[in-house]
Amino acid sequence: MRVRVCFHNRCFDGACSAAVFTRFYRAVVTPKVEFDYRGLIHRAGQLFDESSFDGDENAIVDFKYSSSPRLTWWFDHHQSAFLTEADAEHFRRDQSGKKFFGPEFLSCTKLIAHIAATRFNFHASDLDELVYWADLIDGAQYLDAKMAVEMRDAATELTLVIEGTADPGFLPRLIPMLASQPLAEIVALPEIRQRFERLYAQHLQTIEVIRRNAELEEGVLFIDLSNQDLEGFSKFIPYYLFPEAVYNVALSRSEERIKIAVGTNPWNPAPKSANLASICERFGGGGHAKVAAISLPPTELEQGRRVAAEITRELRSLRS
Repeated sequence: MRVRVCFHNRCFDGACSAAVFTRFYRAVVTPKVEFDYRGLIHRAGQLFDESSFDGDENAIVDFKYSSSPRLTWWFDHHQSAFLTEADAEHFRRDQSGKKFFGPEFLSCTKLIAHIAATRFNFHASDLDELVYWADLIDGAQYLDAKMAVEMRDAATELTLVIEGTADPGFLPRLIPMLASQPLAEIVALPEIRQRFERLYAQHLQTIEVIRRNAELEEGVLFIDLSNQDLEGFSKFIPYYLFPEAVYNVALSRSEERIKIAVGTNPWNPAPKSANLASICERFGGGGHAKVAAISLPPTELEQGRRVAAEITRELRSLRS
C-alpha cells in the first residue's frame, strides 16, 4: 500500500500537517503503508496534473483542492482553497467523508488533529506539541515580533530550516521525524543544526536588506526585493523593524515565480479592515484574511511591480 501525500512545501504548517496525517492514517486506516511525500508551491497556471496522484491513495494537506477522481483525502484551512467555483461545488457534492475544509482554523495541522479526534476517535498526546506550535506559527500568535524573528525556540528554529532549505529531498526526510520525535531532539540533530546556523546567518543579513529596501507610508510598508533573490524570508521581519506598520506588501523573484506577499501586523492594535485574501484573489492569488500572496510567472516582473504597486496604493488609501 502506497500513499502519496502532497503538502504545502517549505511551510512549517504544511510539514506538520503531513506528519499528523501520517500518524492518523497509520492508526485509523492501516499501519502497513508506505508514504511518499511531495511538496507543492503556489505558482501561476495549473497546480496539479494526474501525475501528482500516483499512489494507491492520494492526499493533499494544507493546499488547494483538486477535483481529480484519484484524490482520496483532503484537508485545508485557507479562505482561497478552491481554484474555481466548479472545484468548490465538486467538494460540496463529495460523499467520501474524507475531505475537510476548515477556514476557521488557524492551522491545517490543528484541523487534521481535530477531525482525527472528533470523527475518527484518534488522538496521540505526543503530537500535542507539534499541533500547538503549528497553530501558533501559522496563526501568527507569537507574543511579539522579537519571538518570531530572533528564533530562540526549537519550533521557530525549525521553521527557518523548513522555509529556507531548497533541497527537495529534505522535507520528505523530515516529515517522519516530525511524526515521531520531539522538536528539541530534531533541531539538535547535526544536519538540522548545520542548516539552521547557515540559514540564520543569512536571516540576519536579510533583516538588513529589508531595512534598506522598505518604504513606509500611511502605515503600509512596500518592500521591493525583486533584485535580491530573497523570496524565502520571515514574514515578521517587516514588523520587527517597523512596528508602526499595519500592512506590508513585499515583491520578490525566484527562478520559479514572481511573488507578491501581503501581510498584516498582528502586534499593531490599529484597526485593520482589509481582507488580504480577497484582494489577492482579484489577481489570481489568495490565502487568509490577514496574510495572502500572489504568484506570477517568473518572466512577468513588470506585471508583478504593477500589481504590488496597486495593492500598496489600495491599502494606503484605507489608512489615509
